[in-house]
Amino acid sequence: MNLFEKFSIEPNNKDYYKMAFTHGSYATVHGLKYDYERLEFLGDSILNMLVSEYLYKKYPKYGEGKLTKLRANFVCQSALIQYSHELGLKDYLKVSVDEMKLTDNEVVSITSDLFESFLGALFLDQGLAFTKRFVAKIIFRYIDEEKIFFYDYKSSIKEFCDAQETKIHYELLEEHGVPHDKTFVMAIYLDDIKMGEGIGKNKKEAEQAAAKIAMKNLHLIR
Repeated sequence: MNLFEKFSIEPNNKDYYKMAFTHGSYATVHGLKYDYERLEFLGDSILNMLVSEYLYKKYPKYGEGKLTKLRANFVCQSALIQYSHELGLKDYLKVSVDEMKLTDNEVVSITSDLFESFLGALFLDQGLAFTKRFVAKIIFRYIDEEKIFFYDYKSSIKEFCDAQETKIHYELLEEHGVPHDKTFVMAIYLDDIKMGEGIGKNKKEAEQAAAKIAMKNLHLIR
């Protein structure tokens, strides 16, 4: 289905949407001077602002720390992938996987990027009010349902290690991929014994993945 028909958009500038679905690899191969990174940057800010506003009004007694943790759950990569899949945004993606040798993990990362770049395009083309209604329809219901997208495994295993008087640290094992879309592999050590490895699009995400593996190896979670 046509993108504009699918989301009831009457576009003012279709170029924003072309840009929103153009990955850097496709732009490089086809000699284009644009990709979705700038729109992703803009969409990220808009998403954080709209989710922050909704949480601020929904939970008037919550302090900054609790609101920050809540927001992280609804703007994390897992959440963005859910939104992107739900909307079928990948169907409109232009990416040259074969030419740029993108890994499966990088393709997953792109899926989350698309939601933010699409939001950026919506904002520039349709304005804040339209974008807010769009976000409300897709995301706010998950907030009301208290959907869990993100669990802080790093904090949980730190609490466990503190109680056991065990030292914990993380170490970068690998860093690869194109500059604008890197993949990191982090290892977690308890008393200098490696307990797991994790992969992510940034170091913090990879550390969370490693902490989760360590908790499984320690039989703290299934």
